[in-house]
Amino acid sequence: MKTAPRPRIDVNLEELDQIIDGGMRAPLSESDGEKLKAVLHILAERAKPRWRTTEKTCAVLPQPPGSEPAAEKPSAEGERQPAGHGRNGAARFTRARTVRVQHTKLHPGDICPECGVGKVYRQKEPKTLVRIVGRPPLEATRYEMERLRCNGCGEMFTADEPAEAGAEKYDETAAAMIAQLRYGSGVPFKRLERLEGNLGIPLPAASQWGVAEKAALGLRPVYDEYIRQAARGEVMHNDDTGMRILRLAREPADSRTGMFTSGIASLGPGWKISLYFSGAKHAGENLAELLKQRPPGLAPLIQMCDALSWNTSHLPEGVERLLAHCMSHGRRQFVEVAENFPEECRYVLETLGGIWRHDALARERKLSPEERLRFHQEHSSPLMKPCMSGWKRNWQNGRRSRTLDWGRPSATCFATGCR
Repeated sequence: MKTAPRPRIDVNLEELDQIIDGGMRAPLSESDGEKLKAVLHILAERAKPRWRTTEKTCAVLPQPPGSEPAAEKPSAEGERQPAGHGRNGAARFTRARTVRVQHTKLHPGDICPECGVGKVYRQKEPKTLVRIVGRPPLEATRYEMERLRCNGCGEMFTADEPAEAGAEKYDETAAAMIAQLRYGSGVPFKRLERLEGNLGIPLPAASQWGVAEKAALGLRPVYDEYIRQAARGEVMHNDDTGMRILRLAREPADSRTGMFTSGIASLGPGWKISLYFSGAKHAGENLAELLKQRPPGLAPLIQMCDALSWNTSHLPEGVERLLAHCMSHGRRQFVEVAENFPEECRYVLETLGGIWRHDALARERKLSPEERLRFHQEHSSPLMKPCMSGWKRNWQNGRRSRTLDWGRPSATCFATGCR
């Protein structure tokens, strides 16, 4: 059940101080006590953790009276889709080791033991069972080569090493698993060291780092080729996140203090490349370095990012760009203040919801980029026209700031990423 929003209360700090000072000398009056209690309740409610896991409008704002949740979409026959059993069938285990078990008494072509007339033949689909066992992420095999010693001359004879043992202590599969656990699944080296140690396989964190570093050197040409191919992308997304460095020796002339991990996703016809760069450079600089390898003569690049200034700076000369600010970031600004401005934010969120639905339809119909653009121009542009007209008016009036009038025409302009 959603609780009704509390009425708006104008808080005057001087008045609250006077109420508290008066309460120290004499009992509070009923009106002063109610006002102080209301303020305390509001502060306690604000301090509670937010457990909302979705930013849908129905979860952010209370629904208008009389509105009901949307019913489940019926199937083509007008009936509800049957609920799944929640289990994964045997066919889902595509990488599982397959063991084929032959019948111990019968073979294809044998006489049926039941009727004695017909012959049995193999079915196309066998009966399947799935059995899952536990193993360490990295297994160790200890080879013990027999040694013989002559009791006369003392000569030692040792059995040859088996070919499957290989020449390296850590083979390429071990390096791949360590890298996948650390950089693909986020398992720290020390945590993997503790896990393997509990299973009787010593695997120090320093050794893991050495194995991963050695394997990475061999993959450097692949990494460079990914960068070269990503520079040819038609659409690029770039953004930053913070990165913690335990200890870093900086140059004396280096005035920077921040460290970043920049993510760049490059999309081309039928492919997508995700690149990550960690260091003192921010996303704009890393994107600029990437675009230095962009061949001339390509169509203008579509850059998608939020409106942070350094995401769009340092673009190299000669690279044409169409800047597309992220509407999801702009929408989130309204989600964060929805409790303070419910009616104004409802208009923005519901308007953007229509654009989101149009985009979902375009993806369901598998429209080409050109068809998707025309579809949005036809159906989404009428929704955005009030926004753009309000933005132009406020620009002409010199009021392009967060203190815009909260009327409908200007309320949606931030959703386009303009700040």
